[in-house]
Formats: sequence, structure tokens, C-alpha cells
Amino acid sequence: MKIGYGYILLIIAGLSGIAWGLPAAHRLKKPFDICAAIAVLCGVIFFAMGILLTFIPGFF
Repeated sequence: MKIGYGYILLIIAGLSGIAWGLPAAHRLKKPFDICAAIAVLCGVIFFAMGILLTFIPGFF
């Protein structure tokens, strides 16, 4: 089974977006917490795509 390194980078980017965004969404003031919440959403999407493409490479 050949694992693409781009998929591993998607997983790492997703986890880092989630790890930064969850505490920042509660810590930042009113207009900036929206950016942190969007970062969490993008992190979840990147993480899910990375996991999906790592285990099922021909999914798309």
C-alpha cells in the first residue's frame, strides 16, 4: 500500500487547525473568534479528507 505524503500533510494541517482554533474561539474577542471557528471547520475538513484519502486513495 502506497501512502501519499500529501495526505499526511492534510492530516497534520487539520489537527493543527483544530488544536489552535478550539481554544482561540473561546479566548479571542468578538469579531476574531469567527476566524478561529472557521479555522476549526477547515481543520475538521482537512483532517477528514486526509484520513479518507490515506486509507482509500482512489476515493475521488
